[in-house]
Amino acid sequence: MSAKGISTYIIVEHFSLLTTIPGSVLRADVDGHIQMRAYLSGTPECKFGLNDKLVIDKSDRGNGDAVELDDCRFHQCVRLDEFDATRTISFIPPDGEFELMRYRSTSNVKLPLRVIPTVNEIGTSQVSYTVTIKANFNNKLSATNVVLRIPTPLNTTTVDCKSANGKAKYVPGENVIVW
Repeated sequence: MSAKGISTYIIVEHFSLLTTIPGSVLRADVDGHIQMRAYLSGTPECKFGLNDKLVIDKSDRGNGDAVELDDCRFHQCVRLDEFDATRTISFIPPDGEFELMRYRSTSNVKLPLRVIPTVNEIGTSQVSYTVTIKANFNNKLSATNVVLRIPTPLNTTTVDCKSANGKAKYVPGENVIVW
């Protein structure tokens, strides 16, 4: 980029995970978006590439390592013909903050965290949850703003949350513990 100024990209991903009590994944999906802030002089063309294993067309699926997107939408400044041909996002950004891309994936999702739940029923009216989270990525990377939503039985009346890391609280209107 030859123009002067500032541009930042913020990638936000929301993972949904449904597991069995032993920890087997029943369903995993991700909703994400790329937020951009651009304050550039002139009208520079910006380009960046996505994973070379990106698959959007369902008929192309089959590679176990592929990043499969079920749906993606782009800001109107993105040159769609170039994206279709090369999987490169090419655009001249407007000034200010905008959503460059929104995407969804429900197949072959590589989870950044492993959730290991242990559920113990204590009598007929009490349940104890122990939840462990482990990173599935290099220890030089970090995850921020991680929120875990643990469903509780519909007839839950009181909850005692104890957490070694972070804070956990019961949200009765949603029947979940938010950690």
